[in-house]
Amino acid sequence: MQALMTVVLLLQVVSALSMIGLVLVQHGKGADMGASFGSGASGSLFGATGSANFLSRSTAIAASVFFASTLALAYFGNHRNTAVEQGSALEQAARAAASASKASAPAAPASGAALIPTK
Repeated sequence: MQALMTVVLLLQVVSALSMIGLVLVQHGKGADMGASFGSGASGSLFGATGSANFLSRSTAIAASVFFASTLALAYFGNHRNTAVEQGSALEQAARAAASASKASAPAAPASGAALIPTK
């Protein structure tokens, strides 16, 4: 369970960093106007609008992976807390049973001071 949680956490960090990088690489809406007048972007690898579509889709995929990993981490965190609470409830039940068995067996007082009533 811990290994799976570590993998999901690593996936979340990688998707967050890639999302940051992809958003910083993208051009604003004003930059598209310059590309249409021949600023040299039309001769790029993806074409005039191909890079914007590619970067937008990549950002959307990274955001989806980030969202899914966040939900998975929230589920694992909640599931782990429930298991810890169940474990502590079992420990408390075992302690109660142990103290009940000790209380049922009469113990001899260590001194006469235990026989003096207190208010």
